[in-house]
Amino acid sequence: MAVEARIRELGSRHQSLEKAIQDEISRPASDAVKLQELKRQKLKLKEEIQALGARAH
Repeated sequence: MAVEARIRELGSRHQSLEKAIQDEISRPASDAVKLQELKRQKLKLKEEIQALGARAH
């Protein structure tokens, strides 16, 4: 059960990062470095979610 809760938590953070990425992209003068960092964080979360999902099954 704790693994599923962690996956949900990470999924929520993943969605928040997606929104932050979209907000940054929509800005007229988006910061490429900030955008790259947000994408890196999002990918790291996705990989962690997939690893936890594989262990849960």
